[in-house]
Amino acid sequence: MPHIVILDGYTENPGDLSWSGFADLGELTVYDRTAPADAAARIGAADIVLTNKVPVTAAVMDACPALRYIGVLATGVNVVDLPAAAARGLTVTNIPAYSTASVAQFTFALLLEICHHVGEHTASVRRGVWANSPDFTYWDYPLIELAGKTMGLVGFGQIGQAVARIAQAFGLRVLACNARGTTGVTESGVTLAPFEDVIARSDIVSLHCPLTDANRGLIDAAAIGRMKPGAILLNTARGPLLVERDVADALNAGRLSAAAVDVVAEEPIRPDNPLLTARNCFITPHIAWAPFEARARLM
Repeated sequence: MPHIVILDGYTENPGDLSWSGFADLGELTVYDRTAPADAAARIGAADIVLTNKVPVTAAVMDACPALRYIGVLATGVNVVDLPAAAARGLTVTNIPAYSTASVAQFTFALLLEICHHVGEHTASVRRGVWANSPDFTYWDYPLIELAGKTMGLVGFGQIGQAVARIAQAFGLRVLACNARGTTGVTESGVTLAPFEDVIARSDIVSLHCPLTDANRGLIDAAAIGRMKPGAILLNTARGPLLVERDVADALNAGRLSAAAVDVVAEEPIRPDNPLLTARNCFITPHIAWAPFEARARLM
């Protein structure tokens, strides 16, 4: 039977799921967490390795000659040296559709928090502000209606398309760009346009593309300068798509009215990440993918 090693199983299964399906396939070793420096030693003579965020580099592959298959417990495959795997005849797979509904839903959780500040208003009510108000209502932040605005999607794969459907239900016009550079109008009414047009014409820009060498730092000061003044930026894709210092500067200057990110360039987030102190920036700890239902599909 093959030997299967899971390098960082805790985030996928903190105890509410079962690894038994994998145990049925072979000898199974599960590590909750693995430091990158320990990856090769822990894979050892295993035939199969599963990883979420632990890099599987060319050096790791060379140190583990019995390895035949690398499974990524995620959609993005940027943690695996794909050319090195191909050169060594190793099969690499990811799981591209497990989190589509969850990430699309979470995109709007972020956007609606920006629009209504539900958490802050709830906290103010609990502090007694409403009980002591001279009026039947109050709001501490501008409230934003989405209907009639334009949402631009950078990336139009399964998640981008799911986001577009929800956006249209809110009455948003939807623009999108895809990796092929397609233009025109889809059957669902989404306008496909070049990246520059999408970011320039959108009130809300939302990222749903994989991280590649070509798009690392895609949203920098120059890109922000082409956006509408006061645009909203959302990132539920990969942190390095943003130049975080540029985004923080744009928020603090009011060039962007708000940003919400579920991912950052280095995770866990560093205490000196400029987004932590940026004006009107909402940050969540990479949880868009993590509802129970999505993790069950992933497994």
